[in-house]
Amino acid sequence: MSTQASMSKVTTAIIRTMKKKGEKIAMLTAYDYPTALIVDEAGVDIILVGDSLGMVVLGYDSTLPVTMDEMIHHTKAVSRAVKRAMVIGDMPFMSYQVSEEDALYNAARFLQEAGAQGVKLEGGREVAEITRRITSAGIPVMGHLGLTPQSVHQFGGYKVQGKEDASAKKIMEDAKILEEAGVFSLVLECVPATLAKDVSESLVIPTIGIGGGVHCDGQVLVLHDMLGMFEKFIPKFVKTYAKLNVQMKESVQQYIDEVKRSVFPEKKHSF
Repeated sequence: MSTQASMSKVTTAIIRTMKKKGEKIAMLTAYDYPTALIVDEAGVDIILVGDSLGMVVLGYDSTLPVTMDEMIHHTKAVSRAVKRAMVIGDMPFMSYQVSEEDALYNAARFLQEAGAQGVKLEGGREVAEITRRITSAGIPVMGHLGLTPQSVHQFGGYKVQGKEDASAKKIMEDAKILEEAGVFSLVLECVPATLAKDVSESLVIPTIGIGGGVHCDGQVLVLHDMLGMFEKFIPKFVKTYAKLNVQMKESVQQYIDEVKRSVFPEKKHSF
């Protein structure tokens, strides 16, 4: 367990201090009350209610169909469970791209209605002014560069970003622009480890890698991926720590078998 795990509520100040001390930041996704309870009690530093819920919970083909109301609904459930971790709400597609007013209103909903402590939004220089507007209203913002899933059609698929000099230079520049705009941390997704190391070392704010190598200041994974619950597609950067899909299926099959053979319920399960 992290040395932070026994402390009170994780804040942006604590996250920044962790980078200064060289203490790695552990971040995971959660989308409902029972799993958020487990993840928080285990000692994770940040819980992201990711728009990845569209794929791993709601059955969409991408994150694009996820709505603000769906995000608020799930973030509320997570916030009810969490005592220590910082809860970040993922701003879904088109919730911040239309106007600064929309972006500010939607970001505020995550704090006012859903109990989150901050929001995450994707993009670099093109969201700098929106980021500045949200942070100036007192709402912490986590940035997200590299492979940004909401732009998957623009990228032509889920591909590693920043492999060429020009795109690596843009990611580095965007990282500094976002830091200047006020983000308190930055997710680097599917970028070469050397680039992630350079970005991490050039910023005062912490970086959180997902497919960005070990030199980021922290790491994040989708909970369903790392627990082996969702196996439609397992990215290279995922380490599977359990095979819950196998255990769950076997348990359900055993239950079905016992019901069919009248083995369950036994006397001790009856009144």
